[in-house]
Amino acid sequence: MNENAKIPVWKKICYGCGAGGGNVMSTLLATFLTAYYTDTAGIAAAAVGTMFVICRLLDGVTDLAMGGIVDKTNTKLGKARPWLIIAAPLMCIGIILILSVPQGWDEAAKLVYAYVTYIFLNCIVYTIFGVAHAALLARMTRDFKDRNTTSTVSSIVNNAVGLVVGTMITGLQIKFGWTVTGIILGVIAGVLILIPGIFCKETVGMEEENSGTKKPSVPMKEQLPAALKNRYFWLALLIGALTLLVNANAIGAQIYYCNVVLGEPMFMTALMSMGQLPGIIILFFMPYFVNKFSKRAFMTSGGVLMVIGFALIGMAGTNHTLLLLGTILRSVGIGPMFAGVYAFVADAADYGEWKYGVRSEGLMACSQSIGSKIGIGLGSALTAWILAAVGYVGTPGAVQSEKVVAAIKFDYGWLGAIFSVILIIAVLAMDVEKYLPQIRKEAGEKPMAR
Repeated sequence: MNENAKIPVWKKICYGCGAGGGNVMSTLLATFLTAYYTDTAGIAAAAVGTMFVICRLLDGVTDLAMGGIVDKTNTKLGKARPWLIIAAPLMCIGIILILSVPQGWDEAAKLVYAYVTYIFLNCIVYTIFGVAHAALLARMTRDFKDRNTTSTVSSIVNNAVGLVVGTMITGLQIKFGWTVTGIILGVIAGVLILIPGIFCKETVGMEEENSGTKKPSVPMKEQLPAALKNRYFWLALLIGALTLLVNANAIGAQIYYCNVVLGEPMFMTALMSMGQLPGIIILFFMPYFVNKFSKRAFMTSGGVLMVIGFALIGMAGTNHTLLLLGTILRSVGIGPMFAGVYAFVADAADYGEWKYGVRSEGLMACSQSIGSKIGIGLGSALTAWILAAVGYVGTPGAVQSEKVVAAIKFDYGWLGAIFSVILIIAVLAMDVEKYLPQIRKEAGEKPMAR
C-alpha cells in the first residue's frame, strides 16, 4: 500500500462524521449536562463539579490503557477502525443512560447513578472512541499536508454537527423531555461514529498486516516511555485540554447567562449558532494558511481572536450586540484550535517514530482523549464550582443574588480570555512542524517504525 497516498474527499468527510458523533456527546456534556443535573435531576452544583473532577483521575488510567490496546490491535481492518465500530452502539447507550436519572430517587442515589453513567460514557465509551478516532488519522496517510486537510474537513463536519445539535437540544428538551432527547442524540452519535469505522481505510503499517509478515509488537514497557518522553505528546495534550476547557466553560456558563443574566432562555439558540457557524466558515481557509505559513501561526492568530472575543463578552452585560460579536470572534478563533490539534497528534506520532524509533499512534492519540476529558471535565466543573461558591439556587424560577449574576458574567467572559492567553503560549511552544520535511524524507527512504 502507498502510505503517502492522498485521502479522497469523501473519506475525509467520513472521517469528519466520526468527529461529529463525538461532538454530540461533547456538546451535551459541556453545554447542558450541568444544568440538567442541577435543575432537572436536583443534584447539588458542588457535588456535580466534584464528580466531574474525580472522574478525571480514572480517565488518565483508561486513556493510557486504551492507547496501548490500539497499538497492540492487529486486524485486517487495522488498529483503529474495529474500535470505532465497537464504540458506536456503546455511545448510543451511554447518552441515553446519562439523561435518564430516576426522578423518584433521593439525592444520594441520584448522585451514585450520575457517577456510574458518567464514568461509563465519559471514561470508557468516549475513551474508546477518542483514542481510536485520533489514531485513525495517523494511519490513513503519512502525507502531513493531506492530514492537515483531512483534519480541517473533519473540523468543518464536527462544527456543523455541533451547530445543528447545539441549537436543537433546547427545543427537543422543551418539546419531548430529556429521555426522548437522549434517545435521539444517542442514535445520531452512534450512526456518525460508525461511518469512519466502516469506510475509512488504514494504509500506514497495513502492508505487513495484509502480507502476513507482521513486525513483532513493541512491548508496552518500551512504547509508554517513548511516548511520555516525547514533549509533543505533552504539548498536544495541553493544547487539547485548554481548547476544550475554554470551550466547555464558555458554553457551560452560557445557559446560565441566558437564564439568569438575560432572563431569555431561547437566546441560547442564537449564541449557539454564532458560537459554531463562523468557526466553520474560517476553517475553509485553513489549508491555504497552513500550507503558506503553518498550523502554529494559524492557531496563534485564532487564539488572539479568542482573547478579544471573550473580552467583549466580559464587557457586554445585557448588550445583545456585544454578546453576539464577542461570540462570533470566539468562534472564529477556536475553529483553528480544534482543527490543528488533531493534525498535531499525527505529527507527534511521526516525530516519536523518527526520534525514538517507536511508532505509537494509540498512545499519541490518547493525549487528545485525556486532554478532551480534562478540558470538558474541568470546564464544566469550573462553572458548577463557581455557582456553588456564590450561592446559586437550582430551583426553577428562583431569584438569584447580585453575587451570582456577577460570577456568571465573569465566568462567561473574562475567565475565557485568561485561559485563551495560556492557550496561545502552549501553541507557540508546539514547533514540531519544523521537523516534518526531514521526517517524511527519511520515512520514504527506509522503514522507521519497530
